[in-house]
Amino acid sequence: MWRIPFSSETEPDKVEIALRERIKELNCLYGVSQLAERNLHSLDNLLQELVNFLPYSWQYPEATCARILFKGKTCKSDRFKVTRWRQSSRSIMSHEPVGEVSIVYLEEYPPTDEGPFLKEERALLDAVAEHIGTIATRISAELELEETNRQLTLERKALQESNTALRTVLARIEQEKQEIHRDIKMNVEKILMPILHALPPQLPPAQTKYVEMLQTNLEEITSPFISQLSLSYHSMTPTEIAICNMIRIGMRTKEIAETRGVSEATINRHRENIRRKLKITNQDVNLATFLQSSMWDGK
Repeated sequence: MWRIPFSSETEPDKVEIALRERIKELNCLYGVSQLAERNLHSLDNLLQELVNFLPYSWQYPEATCARILFKGKTCKSDRFKVTRWRQSSRSIMSHEPVGEVSIVYLEEYPPTDEGPFLKEERALLDAVAEHIGTIATRISAELELEETNRQLTLERKALQESNTALRTVLARIEQEKQEIHRDIKMNVEKILMPILHALPPQLPPAQTKYVEMLQTNLEEITSPFISQLSLSYHSMTPTEIAICNMIRIGMRTKEIAETRGVSEATINRHRENIRRKLKITNQDVNLATFLQSSMWDGK
């Protein structure tokens, strides 16, 4: 414990000297805090200012020098040199020694508690070394936080740029899809369809239906009934979708059965399943009319 001796214990001059020393020690701790506030982001600047400040808090400031070693760096006050009149204290971070604060006298002075040093000066030096460890921990944490925030800002910016680039790519892909669709549609309309329209007069009646089916399926490129049906009714099987298309173009049950090589009863069962999945069972709705309705164009 630091204390000022009472007049009953010692002479008045010694009381005054002790009082001045305690004031210097308090000023030292206050000064360390002020320097720390002034150097919130630079430990190097703080340590250099400290070594120049500390000597004024010891008994013989005119012959006092200071040195701070911290993580391989050295800060010294003017005229510093190692002498045999020296006291040191370690700085600790995360329970590990990271540096040392040393006070030296350049001249010999009368011995007191620890060589020429007072026991209060030992307590002050230990407090300063502890403060340095605490301040260094805080500055390190703040710098790490700033670096983390900087990295997060860079990553956020990179992510925004990636999202912008991705949107551009997706927009380009969509544009290319539309261009491909237009090209296919144009080729179908200008090249394939005229050929298919010219074929029926030259084919036997039994094969005409196949040409009509081919025409209808090619027309689906511009009016995608099958894809809309698949998207709207996920439980619809590929066979049922194909039969829906045949019903839609006006083929009767017998024609569908002959085309697919199955019985009419099988096609009728498919028609019942289709009506159930389209939710028009027991309704007075013609299946072909329902499939031909304009509702499919806007789905």
